[in-house]
Amino acid sequence: MFERVLVIGKNGQLGQSLQKIAAEYEHLELEFVGRDQLDLSCANAVRQFFRAVQPYSVIINAAAYTAVDKAESEPALADRINHLAVRQLAEIASEQDAFLLHVSTDYVFDGRSYRPWLETDPVAPVNEYGRSKLAGERAMLASGCRGAIVRTSWVYSEFGNNFVKTMLRLGGEREELGVIFDQVGTPTYATDLARALLAFLGDPASAEGADQADVELYHYSNEGICSWYDFALAIFELTQVDCRVNPIETRAYPTPAARPHYSVLNKSKIRQQLGITVPYWRDSLKACRDELVRNHVKSSIFSLQPQQSLANQLSCR
Repeated sequence: MFERVLVIGKNGQLGQSLQKIAAEYEHLELEFVGRDQLDLSCANAVRQFFRAVQPYSVIINAAAYTAVDKAESEPALADRINHLAVRQLAEIASEQDAFLLHVSTDYVFDGRSYRPWLETDPVAPVNEYGRSKLAGERAMLASGCRGAIVRTSWVYSEFGNNFVKTMLRLGGEREELGVIFDQVGTPTYATDLARALLAFLGDPASAEGADQADVELYHYSNEGICSWYDFALAIFELTQVDCRVNPIETRAYPTPAARPHYSVLNKSKIRQQLGITVPYWRDSLKACRDELVRNHVKSSIFSLQPQQSLANQLSCR
């Protein structure tokens, strides 16, 4: 259906996950660029990049400013990458008649719901990161380009820095941890998100969302509901880490940026239109654990004593 596909953000969790599965999609010519080739914080750099290359059929924006707390003190930079750069990419996609696939966030919501968020629900971000991502969504929706915005939540993977790897590191260093129990959402394994994005570019019969003339909003995370506390317990259970996890309230762990208390996303629309199966979050966490172990075996890191735990092995980098 599509030939040349540009993926922006090759060094991020999602970018690396897309690279991991790229060979499975033989009908797509996936090209990956990082910040050194395409710096979204610089409008001139973006303009020059697209002037120097042949037009793409699809542009996947897997890059973003994601430092939620730091965005409170760097709102201009967050806005430049999450808003203005998205507007620029949408303009380029419109000029080249390319399909723009952009990843957004559950943080566009205020978290005051008690049912999974629909794409049509009112938005009201509670921090600068969420406001910058919402501005990017609105710019793309108003651009007139063809494309899709996929909101996601709590992304983790075997790549980069994320909650799973932080818990494994801390679990190998400490006897107990306090983890927030009153923020509820759904973890998203980046590999599952990558497959959902590429489903837009598959058989037209199973990807009607890619044929629309305008931009459509979708939600994607894994299935199920948990708190960060539940997530930490599952991580230690699946990796046999002996670390006690204590539930704490958000107010006991103040951060510069406020977080929504309820971030569960309704996935009915993307399931129905793309015909995809959304994995349960614990099943995907097991898959990530297996990848972490496999990566360490391949890199010959397991020169540890038999009595050492998996947590110590995983944090030995």
